[in-house]
Amino acid sequence: MKKEELTPTKFRSLTEAHLFFDLPKPKHPLISLVNEVHSFMPQDKMYHRHVLGFYKISYKPKLSGKVEYGQDYYDFDQGGLLFAAPGQIVGGKGSEDSACSQFSLFIHPDFFWGYPLAKKIKQFGFFSYSIKETLHLSEEEKNTVLSIFSFMETELNSRIDDFSHDVVISQIELLLNYANRFYKRQFLTRKTVAGNLLEKFEALLDEYFKDDLSVEYGLPSVSYFADHLNLSPSYLSDMLRSLTGQSTQQHIHDRLIAEAKQLLSATDLSVGEVAFALGFEHSQSFNNLFKSKTKLSPLEFRRSFN
Repeated sequence: MKKEELTPTKFRSLTEAHLFFDLPKPKHPLISLVNEVHSFMPQDKMYHRHVLGFYKISYKPKLSGKVEYGQDYYDFDQGGLLFAAPGQIVGGKGSEDSACSQFSLFIHPDFFWGYPLAKKIKQFGFFSYSIKETLHLSEEEKNTVLSIFSFMETELNSRIDDFSHDVVISQIELLLNYANRFYKRQFLTRKTVAGNLLEKFEALLDEYFKDDLSVEYGLPSVSYFADHLNLSPSYLSDMLRSLTGQSTQQHIHDRLIAEAKQLLSATDLSVGEVAFALGFEHSQSFNNLFKSKTKLSPLEFRRSFN
């Protein structure tokens, strides 16, 4: 394979992306909405891998990646939304991201400057979800999403005035809030699969401490469990939170404290040795976590237990 096929193209600006994909020049340097029904994108470029310098939200009428429950599929067939953040690599032949879109919204981070959404957008975990964790929409949800895109298209094509920026920011936030709601619904409709994943996660957590993997790999990490469950870290945390009210990291911390209590109460290991056995590089980090969770230092807990 040629080197240029392996190296993704970096798009630092919206203008560079529009130029590469033979799209009309964006009317605004920091935001553009491409209605691909009215645009022609060369197929060879559609599959080209690229690194984003901006946020991308796409609605695609046809999606794969449905989840099977027994003999049936329970995800909706009305297309779905894909999200990507600056720095991510998207595209490539066979990728869901290269499938035909109806709308694609590109937003440079500078467009949010001076608005609370600049900080809030980083809290939406779905910008870090993988392609297989795409949001599948129902008919009603699809109509909601398309109406927001249509309103946004009208606004962006209208004459710019003092209210334009505020209006578009509000429309983006509305779209993100609906996406957040729809993803919570998807966790519920995939509850059977999520429950199985929770069992597998807990089994992996048991195995991590039973096999003393902390000595070899250090503290258990979110990415370790996400990799073993074939999920993105953000999706795993959001899924666990929807089931248990706690993120992956909180589950890990709770298990660390439980293991620490067992070692402190049933062995003669020093606090430093307990910290090392659990995977901590520094005993002070262990002390801080233990006290934040129990209101006692490890030594105070050992004395109170005895």
